[in-house]
Amino acid sequence: MTRITTFEVTDRVGATGLARITGGLYLAFIATSVLANALGHIGLGDAQQIYGAITMTEGSFRLGLVIAFVSAFLFLMAAWGLYVLLRRVNQDLALLFLLLNAVGVAIQCASLLQLVSAMHVADSGGGLPIFQPAQTEAMALLAIDVYRTGFVAAQLFYGTWLFPLGYLVYKSGLLPRILGVLLILDGVAEMIWFLQAFLLPTYPQIKVPGTVVSLLAEVGLALWLLIKGVTADTPRIDVPPASPPAAASSDGPSR
Repeated sequence: MTRITTFEVTDRVGATGLARITGGLYLAFIATSVLANALGHIGLGDAQQIYGAITMTEGSFRLGLVIAFVSAFLFLMAAWGLYVLLRRVNQDLALLFLLLNAVGVAIQCASLLQLVSAMHVADSGGGLPIFQPAQTEAMALLAIDVYRTGFVAAQLFYGTWLFPLGYLVYKSGLLPRILGVLLILDGVAEMIWFLQAFLLPTYPQIKVPGTVVSLLAEVGLALWLLIKGVTADTPRIDVPPASPPAAASSDGPSR
């Protein structure tokens, strides 16, 4: 089997073609996230809203849950596309943002399983008639709260991946530098959300300004990649200085 490296992927598809594919994946991730929230309050809904969606519109909630899993997959694929585009600038930092994104996706998907548990509990106590309706509701709400905690925990990684990503976008020469700056500010906003949710949960308004920054940064990046692609210039590559050649030994034979 022939092994294809990520450099060869870029060469075969073309940097602009890969950029547009990545932008499409990123926009699809954003759109599916919004749709999952609209169908089942998955993402930004509170515990009561999610519980109401489970009990009142179960079919819609199930569809939203499937879309939420698909959204996480699309996010990971978009991160991989950015990794392929930007690894020529600095491979270590590109690998770092890909790993941080992957950990965030893993935590998010694991937390979504708690919503599956909440559905089973809400459905007549998960087949256990010994529980009263109030008890099944309390157990379902507990599972939903665990999901929401996991979702917030994922923001630690969704925030930190933006720092190396923003730096590489800024340094690459492939994309406007302003996008790199916005992505770094978006990382700060995500970290504020993470800290606010755990330390100051009664003050959700703290994260509101960061939502605007996130919208500008991530939608802006996705649209630019999809519509404009990347510049044809060769990206700036961080290469460590080469060590001076070793001096020939005076004891060896001359050639």
